Formats: sequence, structure tokens, C-alpha cells
Amino acid sequence: LPDYPIHDFGDLSFTHLAKDEPFMHVPFPRTVGLANKVLAGAVSSAVGAGHTCITLGGDHSLAIGSVQGHYQHCPDLCLIWVDAHADINTPLTSPSGNLHGQSVSFLLKQLQDKMPAVPGFSWVKPFLSSSDLVYIGLRDVDPGEHYILKNCGIQYFTMRDIDKMGIQRVMEVTFDHLLSRKQKPIHLSFDIDAFDPALAPATGTPVNGGLTYREGIYIAEEIHNTGLLSAMDLVEVNPTLGASREAVEATASLAVDVIATSLGQSREGAHISFDKLPSPNMAYKSENEQKVYL
Repeated sequence: LPDYPIHDFGDLSFTHLAKDEPFMHVPFPRTVGLANKVLAGAVSSAVGAGHTCITLGGDHSLAIGSVQGHYQHCPDLCLIWVDAHADINTPLTSPSGNLHGQSVSFLLKQLQDKMPAVPGFSWVKPFLSSSDLVYIGLRDVDPGEHYILKNCGIQYFTMRDIDKMGIQRVMEVTFDHLLSRKQKPIHLSFDIDAFDPALAPATGTPVNGGLTYREGIYIAEEIHNTGLLSAMDLVEVNPTLGASREAVEATASLAVDVIATSLGQSREGAHISFDKLPSPNMAYKSENEQKVYL
């Protein structure tokens, strides 16, 4: 990985409101809404300062704040959502009520006449057009979500599509859809459960038949190669859910690989740069002076 300067903005602390009754069957709406507002401010500050902002979660409800904060400086952004789940239920279609399955519905302009006024989220501005959103890796979609995907004209690729087309073609179509009219900043929101549970077991809602290591890394490589990555989320790594230390470490290590690859780590390897190959008749130099021997 190239030597990037890294600025750690630290962990955000969130207040769990004492009085936060469910809205319909949505639990803790004001607490989650306030936490996302705090996160939106932090992401906005980071992007505004010229950083590529990496947000580590946490469940996928954090994308409401992360994408909203990114939008404040990049109003023309596009969103690539890599996930086993579409997370586009409304409070009225959600089987569970959990906000981490509703994140995208708060952001999408086309759904606003279907969204009730959820307490804690009055600050959110729905800005995203369906044409600026692509899903990759879907394989567990609720009935209401399926209706939304079809009727809002959202581009999405299920695991069956990836099996049929191959990941290279999926990425080509993704970029053609999002970037052919105009080059736009990319927000990558990557849920670790997009990977197969054999690779990423320490997560809350695993679904069999996910991305291979190579498919997931290829997605990250291709997004990096656009030069347009502006912010990303890596969510749903949950150490408390790993059956063993090895399971937790494997999941966390995979998340690190996705982030590093998105920022430019290459499978070709990161090599020491030198001007020319040394020849046998070169005078011996110390290890610090000559890094490569033939």
C-alpha cells in the first residue's frame, strides 16, 4: 500500500437516549437518528478537509449519516452498496423494524412519499436518485425491497447475476451505469456479509452463497482504479458474534484487505522502487543501501 498520510478522527461517542419509545415497530429511532447526525457531521468535516473518509461500523444504519455527510460536500456522489441485503425497506415494509435494514430508503428521493416521519431523522435530506445507486452481492431481499428495486428502476446484481456474468462484467456495467454521463465521486458502502460466511463468519446476518475472496477484492480494486473513491463504509464486523478467536480474526482481516485494496493495495505486491536492476559486477552495498540482490 502506498504511503498515505492517515488522520485518525477517533471513535465517535453516541448518547443512548433514556426516553426513546419505538416508532411503529422501529426500535430506538431517536437514538439512531442522533447518532447518525453526529456521524454526518464528522464525515462532512473529513471530506471537507480533503480526506478520503473511511467509516468503520457498526451496523449498516450508520450509512444514513455517512452518506449524508459525504453529500454535504459532494452533492453529485454515486453510491455502490456491496451487501447480501438491499437495506431499502421502509418502516412500513420492514419485517423486523430494524433501521439497519432501512438505510437506503432514507436517502432515496424516489421513496420520500412512502416514508413516514421517523422521530430523530428530520435532519436527513433525501437526495439520491435511483440512477446513482448500484447494488452488488444481493441474495436475501425482502418482498417490499424487491418491489422497490423493480419499480424504482434501481440497477442491482444478485449473486446469481455474478455467477452468470462474472465479476468483471458486473463492474463494467456498474461503472457504465454510474459514470458514463459524468465522472462522479464514489461512496462505497461495503457490508462484510457480502462475503460468504465461510470467509466472514463474525457478522450479524450471514447468508450462504456469498462473494469469494477474489470477487470481493476485485470489486475493491476496480473501484480504486476509477480514481473516484471519495468515502467508504466498512460495516457489520461484529467480534462478539465470532464462534472462535480465529473466526473473529479472519473476518477482521478480510475487512482490512477490502479497505487496503480500495485505497490502492495491489495483488501484484507493493515493491521497493529502484531505478535499475543490480548487476553481478556491482560493488557490494550494505542491506540498507541495496534492497535487491540477484
